[in-house]
Amino acid sequence: GLKFCKMILSNPKFAEHGETLAMKGLTLNCLGKKEEAYEFVRKGLRNDVKSHVCWHVYGLLQRSDKKYDEAIKCYRNALKLDKDNLQILRDLSLLQIQMRDLEGYRETRYQLLQLRPTQRASWIGYAIAYHLLKDYDMALKLLEEFRKTQQIPPNKIDYEYSELILYQNQVMREADLFQESLEHIETYEKQICDKLIVEEIKGEVLLKLGRLKEAGQVYKELIERNAENWYYYEGLEKALQPSTLEERLQIYEDVNKRHPRAVSPRRLPLNFVSGEKFRELMDKFLRVNFSKGCPPLFTTLKSLYYNPEKVKFSIYLVLVKSLYLISNRLSKQNGEKEPPTTLLWVRYFLAQHFDKLGQCSLALDYINAAIASTPTLIELFYLKAKIYKHVGNLKEAAKWMDEAQSLDTADRFINSKCAKYMLRANMVKDAEEMCSKFTREGTSAMENLNEMQCMWFQTECAAAYQRLGKYGDALKKCHEVERHFFEITDDQFDFHTYCMRKMTLRAYVDLLRLEDVLRKHTFYFKAARSAIEIYLKLHDNPLTNESKEQEVNSENLSAKELKKMLSKQRRAQKKAKLEEERKHAERERQQKNQKKKRDEEEEETSGPREELVPEKLERVENPLEEAIKFLIPLKNLIGDNIDTHLLAFEIYFRKGKVLHSFIFALQTFNPSGQPILSNCKLLLSTVITHVSDHSNLPETVSKVLTQEMQKIFVNKNLESFNEEFLKHNATSIQHQLSGAKMMYFLDKSRQEKAIAIATRLDKNMRDKNTLTKVSEALLDGSFGSCHTQCEEYQATCHKLFPFTSAFMPATNEDDSSIASVNHTAINHDVLSNEI
Repeated sequence: GLKFCKMILSNPKFAEHGETLAMKGLTLNCLGKKEEAYEFVRKGLRNDVKSHVCWHVYGLLQRSDKKYDEAIKCYRNALKLDKDNLQILRDLSLLQIQMRDLEGYRETRYQLLQLRPTQRASWIGYAIAYHLLKDYDMALKLLEEFRKTQQIPPNKIDYEYSELILYQNQVMREADLFQESLEHIETYEKQICDKLIVEEIKGEVLLKLGRLKEAGQVYKELIERNAENWYYYEGLEKALQPSTLEERLQIYEDVNKRHPRAVSPRRLPLNFVSGEKFRELMDKFLRVNFSKGCPPLFTTLKSLYYNPEKVKFSIYLVLVKSLYLISNRLSKQNGEKEPPTTLLWVRYFLAQHFDKLGQCSLALDYINAAIASTPTLIELFYLKAKIYKHVGNLKEAAKWMDEAQSLDTADRFINSKCAKYMLRANMVKDAEEMCSKFTREGTSAMENLNEMQCMWFQTECAAAYQRLGKYGDALKKCHEVERHFFEITDDQFDFHTYCMRKMTLRAYVDLLRLEDVLRKHTFYFKAARSAIEIYLKLHDNPLTNESKEQEVNSENLSAKELKKMLSKQRRAQKKAKLEEERKHAERERQQKNQKKKRDEEEEETSGPREELVPEKLERVENPLEEAIKFLIPLKNLIGDNIDTHLLAFEIYFRKGKVLHSFIFALQTFNPSGQPILSNCKLLLSTVITHVSDHSNLPETVSKVLTQEMQKIFVNKNLESFNEEFLKHNATSIQHQLSGAKMMYFLDKSRQEKAIAIATRLDKNMRDKNTLTKVSEALLDGSFGSCHTQCEEYQATCHKLFPFTSAFMPATNEDDSSIASVNHTAINHDVLSNEI
């Protein structure tokens, strides 16, 4: 390509030919030479500004750099010069659906349909545009017109035609055209490949139409196909509408007779029966699974623990403990002797049962007994690690999980679990070594896991670095996760044409809807929350510049000492630089040719990515602006999560935007909600009062703030509001801690009373799993200097929770780890000086 461009441009008559210059730039862009490419394309555009080719090429360059808005402008300029250019229209439509400009996408697809009415992509794209705009009638008309053009014999099964029929039916159901949907699916049933989805659609639509008898028959047939699908049982109950408990139980008994090995018909009745019937069914269910040896038995029953009546009934304990006491002489219903493994699984279940109830000592007794009898079963060590995790001893948990993975080093699941537990215990290097057993050779585990978009590892790693105070490394992981989500969003670009060509239309629409809410995923939320908390911490306590500290120290030195110190620093810097260069060269040598090629390909398609340097990330100039970048997707997609509004409040409060922070605080207002909300309201009230008294807020803003604050506090002062909050939540440790913090914040002379409230440990107090937060608050200065009270509190908690490392007496080895403070927690008191 470059050779031909050179031949044309070497001719003096065409040395400044715009379109050739633009094409040369496009070719250079494909070779990864971005700067030269832009230079030639812009030069070509200047020489021939009325050429649609030059504008189109310029748009292609912008698209390759992910500047989609700019690319759309270029394509529109190109279309002004050549309005019927198919390629430009296609490229424009791809960018419009990528950016979700649905109105523009519909117009562009209409132009393509007019120009190429014989191409099926023209019809399908136009119909999808109306579907996404929720104009279902027009979408159905277009799909039906297109379907009529498909010459498919009635007896022939064609996958693409089948997908078209199913997509058409999906649009009908979304438009609430259930009768039409049923007639449609029955008409074309023989031409649909996926027979299972046909039956599921029939069952759903028949229920919507109230034709319960027919719906019941459909769901019975579905259960015959798969007796473990809970959704089918739900549909069958809706169809049969049993009026009594006996009729409802009969449904499951009938299925159980036909499918005696199925679990669901025996498990589901436990959700709605009670009393003696519950005892009877649970007895049968447990005995069968203990005899068979079913490790996930507790997981199957765990949802029942949310019913306090059934837990209070202690059915599990009565039945299982009686089985346990009989030991290996357990007898089956037919008089046969139980296998010796039954006792093992009883102990395993009891350990999980007591762990769920928070009785960790009993749980450890049972699991230790199980390990003593069978020391080669991985599940036992896995559960022991889990119990230690629940009691707050993360290092011990990591130790036992390491023991579990050592029993089967080829098991990737247990390897990943072990790495996760190590990260929870802040053992980052050990976790990396653990993961390296399954990552690609020749590259570090961290790099490989980043390439594989292993986000569970990266979010846990970020949290570990955050706890260790390594903010730069933590932010690097958060930004890596953010880049993964950007890449996932960007990767959908290839599917816009592929899905229409392959007619996978239902999956395509699902993909678009998933991408719209992609950042609601828990991985993004965890990374964003960690990043925001770190940026807030860096804003409150910026990292000191070492050179400035040295300047201050050098003022007290003599000239000779200063010269000696500077020489020593230069040598140290030179040595560190050489060491860094050596490590960098070593890393470079380890890279394989395959990785280099892949990196080159990625650079050609998406451009070079800025390297994430921890030192730069933790010394950013404006931490709050960086925090807002992570906050925006949370505000747009996870507005129903209280933490989103709390994080927004923290950011805008620090930015001095009183009205913004008031709005976010107001969105979270709930007197009995999360305890930190009370702090938000009180802190905000203090600031608003201060700002109103000492600044020139617009009269309208001051009036609105005053009116709304009166609604929240109902003409009460801050102290009485806080007292009422404490009284209203007298049994919650977390609420009491929050109220005690605010009591000390409002009046420093009430320190003793505030500490007494925060450290109260009555029998009626709930959420005792948050006691570590109280300990952290006593250490981090939330109540001023209170070392003695902190030691007394930790000693009391140690008696209650002897296995929790946070309450253990500090040893020489673990002094720093046990007495460490969670530096990432947002502390309102840091703002007291500003107020």
